[in-house]
Amino acid sequence: MPRPIIGLTLDAEAPGGYSKLPWYALRENYFAAVTRAGGLPVALPHEPEQAEAYLDRIDGLLVTGGAFDVDPALFGDSARHATVKTKDRRTAFELAVTRGALVRDMALLGICGGQQLMHVALGGRLIQHIPDEIPSALAHEQPNPRDQPGHSVSITPGTLLHTIVGRDTLEVNSAHHQAVRDAPAGVMINARAPDGVIEGIEALGKSFCLGVQWHPEYSVSAGDERIFAAFVVAAGR
Repeated sequence: MPRPIIGLTLDAEAPGGYSKLPWYALRENYFAAVTRAGGLPVALPHEPEQAEAYLDRIDGLLVTGGAFDVDPALFGDSARHATVKTKDRRTAFELAVTRGALVRDMALLGICGGQQLMHVALGGRLIQHIPDEIPSALAHEQPNPRDQPGHSVSITPGTLLHTIVGRDTLEVNSAHHQAVRDAPAGVMINARAPDGVIEGIEALGKSFCLGVQWHPEYSVSAGDERIFAAFVVAAGR
């Protein structure tokens, strides 16, 4: 059987460093994780007008993370926290392609900032800066390397995520200052950190629509590998 084609959203940077012109980038381990799981990864440039054309050619969509935030105006907040950094064209593309994937009931996986973007596309809101809103919050921007766990999460029984990982708890890495705030109609919370921060969501009524706040492409645990395997299997159906 041919490998399911998995589209991965790219990050974008201004001129400097790699190139004197604007450039795209994505860590190699995203692509490696998809390949190990049996998928054929392809990169998706930020062309909102081409979102449907991309979706016509892929079997699953992976919305990646990055060191930026969704514009708070997109989820109804009138004020913007001083820490918020946006990449407007990337967000416009990711919203367009995610909304299109939802309409098609395409296999969809959101990772870290990709989970937050997916939540906004599903009608949800975000916490703009965890330290300001969660008393005694954990270090969600962990100081140790990303290929090591930063904290544990509790997995909600009966959820898609619980079925995939087969565990009530999971050790995960952590690299975020924002988080999902709520659970609008059609969205289920599937994981929480010990401090109560929402760490995972999924869309009810969809074949495979899963978001995790951590970075499973680092393969911190066997559960991370299972997430990618289940995603690629769903994309191939």
